[in-house]
Amino acid sequence: MTRIDTLLEEAIRQFTDSGSPRLDAEVLLSHALHKSRSYLRAYAEAEVDAETEQAFNLLVARRAAGEPVAHLTGEREFWSLPLQVSADTLIPRPDTELLVEQALAHIPADANWQIADLGTGSGAIALAIASERPRCRIVACDLSTAALAVAQANAHKLGLNNIEFRHSDWCSAFDEGEKFEMIVSNPPYIRAADPHLEQGDVRFESRLALVAGEDGLDAIRLILDQAKHHLVSGGWLLIEHGYDQGQHLRELFTTAGYAEAKTLQDSGQNDRLSLARLP
Repeated sequence: MTRIDTLLEEAIRQFTDSGSPRLDAEVLLSHALHKSRSYLRAYAEAEVDAETEQAFNLLVARRAAGEPVAHLTGEREFWSLPLQVSADTLIPRPDTELLVEQALAHIPADANWQIADLGTGSGAIALAIASERPRCRIVACDLSTAALAVAQANAHKLGLNNIEFRHSDWCSAFDEGEKFEMIVSNPPYIRAADPHLEQGDVRFESRLALVAGEDGLDAIRLILDQAKHHLVSGGWLLIEHGYDQGQHLRELFTTAGYAEAKTLQDSGQNDRLSLARLP
């Protein structure tokens, strides 16, 4: 049997390409032991049984080969919510919390708005908004039935009942007269030839959730065109996008007839979110 601190140090040495080797090692060992990361620190000298050590070493080998930690554990925290993820969903990133922050900033605390989340994936954005605005009704859509199953499981686990899930290609599942006070989306926005698609965790994620044509804006153009038919007058549209797409988004918003378009930056000072409202 091997001590916890020894297992962690051995794993860290293998994670040469990870941006957070200690965090990755601790998350995987916590998962293997069914214990918290604080337990690892408090009982660093405790020995791990052979079966658990073997299971941990298999996880370490897969992580060292590039598999995302979230896929290995089946979970990722977003907006302090523990979410199930899979290869069918995009792994929620901290940068996407900017979209949630801005959505909440525009939704009054006591509002009973109708809100749509397009391309919901694991349900991260929809569930975060639903948890903070319980009087609002959220319609979460995705083209992938596998992703919808994950999102529905997350909603059930979190006990959030003010959310409805629909199989939809963007706004295709909305009734002709169905209107929303806000529509949000973290759509695919990576260029088909982007070299980052062959690097890091992205290699293992769904191309359906990542790639949108030659310039990365195919999905966003469709959303802008369709969403304006389902927003109330003055309704908001918020879209996450790539670090170099902010100006394009503002131009697309203006061309499509939206008003007050602006772009906000994430914690790394990169353009990450553009929003506008229907006049």
